[in-house]
Amino acid sequence: MTDSTVDDGAEDSSGRASYLFGGRRVRISDLIDAGLLAPESPLIFRRKRSGHQHHARVTADGRIALSNGRQFRTPSQAAAAATGRGPFDGWTAWELADGTPLDELRQNLLDTVAEQPSSGDSTADASAGRHDRLKDARRQADAGTPVTVTVRDLLGWWGAARRGYLVSARVAAELANHGLSTLPDFADVGFDDRVTLTGPTVDAEEEQGAPTEPEPESAQEAATREPEGSLPTEMRLTGAPPPVLDGEGDEEEDEDDEPVQRQTVGNLPSALKGVESLTSSASFEEAFTKMQLNGFSQLPVLDGPRNLRGAVTWESIALARHTDPHAPFSKAVVKAHAVSYADHLIDALPLLEQFGFLLVKDQTNKIAGIITVADVAAEYGATARPFLLIGDLDRQLRRIIARELNLAEVIALCDPDGRRKLTSYDQLGYGDYQTVLSNQQQWDRLGWPLDRKSFAAHLNGLREIRNELMHFNDKDKAGDAAIPLIRNMVDLLRQYGS
Repeated sequence: MTDSTVDDGAEDSSGRASYLFGGRRVRISDLIDAGLLAPESPLIFRRKRSGHQHHARVTADGRIALSNGRQFRTPSQAAAAATGRGPFDGWTAWELADGTPLDELRQNLLDTVAEQPSSGDSTADASAGRHDRLKDARRQADAGTPVTVTVRDLLGWWGAARRGYLVSARVAAELANHGLSTLPDFADVGFDDRVTLTGPTVDAEEEQGAPTEPEPESAQEAATREPEGSLPTEMRLTGAPPPVLDGEGDEEEDEDDEPVQRQTVGNLPSALKGVESLTSSASFEEAFTKMQLNGFSQLPVLDGPRNLRGAVTWESIALARHTDPHAPFSKAVVKAHAVSYADHLIDALPLLEQFGFLLVKDQTNKIAGIITVADVAAEYGATARPFLLIGDLDRQLRRIIARELNLAEVIALCDPDGRRKLTSYDQLGYGDYQTVLSNQQQWDRLGWPLDRKSFAAHLNGLREIRNELMHFNDKDKAGDAAIPLIRNMVDLLRQYGS
């Protein structure tokens, strides 16, 4: 292990800790730059149960080169490729020759940056405080007493009120820097659902009941065996896809790309809120009572939290009794379908259309909730309302500017160098509306008995909401709270712009 030194003059207070509070993950190159890891350092991945060892080295440009020459930017990709299986937390898997894991070097780096003297930057100070909180969460996870919080409270550690894509990427990156992840994934569940901060993933072969390594292979098997560092055929067909090779044969990561926002089944409020159920030994009377008292149209039939036997509905009960007045309860049980909380909601819609309802499995494959067509209709209705209002706001602003203000003056403000080649009001965007209405001369032309600065500030606040909505980042329905704000602005524009 090399000496732990950080060049205090290498980066300023705003850039020195971008991996601590700037929303990106620590890289191997960061350890090299900090003097914590030397180029060409040998790395070993020891498989504790089988005794197998995989060897690699650190390249000068911060990659991990396997013994077969393949290079990877992330330790986890290198570990998965070396073993042909996974997933692995490569930061805890790869060790230096003296047994020091890369994760320890990463934590030393974060500690050193967090301990640097404060420059009075409140953001940096808050990030250093969050580092201590995440470090404590990692200690508790390693001790088997992990922290459990709601998604809302977790985001509060970052001073965030909703899961926009930038915030979500930053949270995921800082969690990863401390060897943490959430179970279930904080992006895939409801805003007030609880998640557990867990430590690094366990090597699959170390898990209880996991199969041991195969017996020594024959000469024929060895001749046909794929080389170390390649993914086996079975994994390529049924598991995670292999990394994509770039033009020079090394594996490129995409963890710093713009994250993909998706609406999951678990984001629906009812998905993980629990479910009333019956057992296969239930009676018609029990089904009637539970369904009527709770206002349910269906109930799942479960023999244990993971053993879904089907469901009963008012229709299936009526059909069973109509066919045979003395039919047993089992005749009313019909097929039911379960999906994972992490499945894309749009992918579940065909099944929802077919069955009318879907059971939802949590991260442990327990049946943890139910979603119906009504839930999805409410979700999309809630999403559509602010969109419609934003559209009305755009139209009102454009109408007022087009009717009251001179086009040449508007273009001079919005396109002073002529690069956008504006020729009509219809080419204006929201930013242009702000530019025009923030201009004192143009504001005076409107003749409104309103305060320009207050109006412009409110318009700017709506811009942020509009951007979240238009980029489909409103996972947590910030638009719901914004609806009165948008509507008030629209009403004001109608009143003074009529």
